This record gives sequence, C-alpha cells and structure tokens, in this order.
Amino acid sequence: MSTWRFDGAILGVGSTSGVRVVVGLWRTTPFGAFADAMVADASGHRTLVAPRSDVATFIADTYSFDEVVVAPVRASLTREAVTFAGGGLDLAVRLGGRDVLGRALRLLPPALATSPALARVISPAADVLAGVRTWGTAGHDRTEAYGATDRRHATGLTGSWHGTDLGALSRVDPPVTFGFSSTPAAPGITRVTTTVAAAGRHRRRGGR
Repeated sequence: MSTWRFDGAILGVGSTSGVRVVVGLWRTTPFGAFADAMVADASGHRTLVAPRSDVATFIADTYSFDEVVVAPVRASLTREAVTFAGGGLDLAVRLGGRDVLGRALRLLPPALATSPALARVISPAADVLAGVRTWGTAGHDRTEAYGATDRRHATGLTGSWHGTDLGALSRVDPPVTFGFSSTPAAPGITRVTTTVAAAGRHRRRGGR
C-alpha cells in the first residue's frame, strides 16, 4: 500500500458573495512545503489553485474539480491571520482564539489524534456532532483520513475572486463538494495531519 502524509493546516471559510474557500497550508509533505486553494463559487463551480503541476496532479487525482489552475502562489499563516494570493484568488482571513472543538482536540495526545485508525472509528460521530467526516474514500481508489489536533475560529475576511469582491465572512454553507467531506460550517482553521492511502506495492512516507 502506498501512503502519503500531509502535515499542516486547513482553513475553511464562506463569504457573503457565495464563494467558499478551503486553503491548505502544508509544511511537511512528499512534495515539500506548499499552499493550495480549493474555491467553490456561488454556482457550485469548483476550482483548484495549485503552485506546481505535480501538486495539482496529486490533488486533482484525490479530489473533484471542474477546473485546475497552476499558478504562482503566495501564502502565510500567523497567529493573527491567513493570507493567500494566486490563480485569481486574493484572500486575507483574520483569526481568533481556540474554539470549543479546538479545546476538545487539545485533550488528545497528538499521536492518537492523527491516527488514521482513530479517524475511521470516529468518522460517523464527527459527521453527527460537527458535520464533517474524518475518513472516507477518495479518487483513484484512495482512502483519506483527517487527524485534527487544534482549531481556531475565523473572525473576518477580505478579498476577491477573479477581481470580484468576496464580501464579508460567513459560514461554509452550502457545504463544499471537493471530496467526501466538507470543512466545518463554522469558518476557521484546523491543525491537521491528512493521510492518503492507495493500493500498491510501494510505500511512501512523509507529508500529507
């Protein structure tokens, strides 16, 4: 079995324009550190913005998009904010403190919280309690597990998508449909280790 691990953070936000954005800020992956964005506009059109073709190919093979854009990306994550610029997206999101889910996640040892086995066991409960699934099937006969260790809420948003103002911060509603699960409806950023597994003879370690 081939396995890829991605360690970093996922930001999920909605906007009053109807555009919903999921930004991945990955510090350790098989592809090195990078950031990507998944954008669903008000009509439901789904776009991937990725910094390189190899990253775009892997993500597009795992998730579902109507359009894939490979373009230079600039992104940053601090305690106060997340920024992302590239491929038609210009985004700045202000961050607040740890939310209720974040406080609960901090009670788990990291090794347990990021275990794919635990993600599979708790996925039905996570769906009921938080509206997200932590384990499921992905493209190209892959499975994917999300192991969250912390979460903070978003407090504000500014930005544009292809020059059109995004408006103000709102919930991620309707849910995004890039993969088997949306991000939580409440806008925020989650510290996460994502494990993607696929049938095969070789095993790859490190990263998302």
